[in-house]
Amino acid sequence: MTQAARKIMAEDKSTQNGRDARADIRAEGLRRDIDENLKRVFEASLDPEIPDRFKDLLAQLKARGGGQ
Repeated sequence: MTQAARKIMAEDKSTQNGRDARADIRAEGLRRDIDENLKRVFEASLDPEIPDRFKDLLAQLKARGGGQ
């Protein structure tokens, strides 16, 4: 193999490694975004907002002295 051929092969490999590194960085960012979104959805399902109607009923019970 000639010196020129070795140089071309080395450049091709370097370019390919650079592409692989960029793809890995993008994939890591995508995984992080998915993880964050799943965490938000999961946390929202664990801590649901109490509807105003229930809050009003609880306030009425407290006013009657039954919600001690």
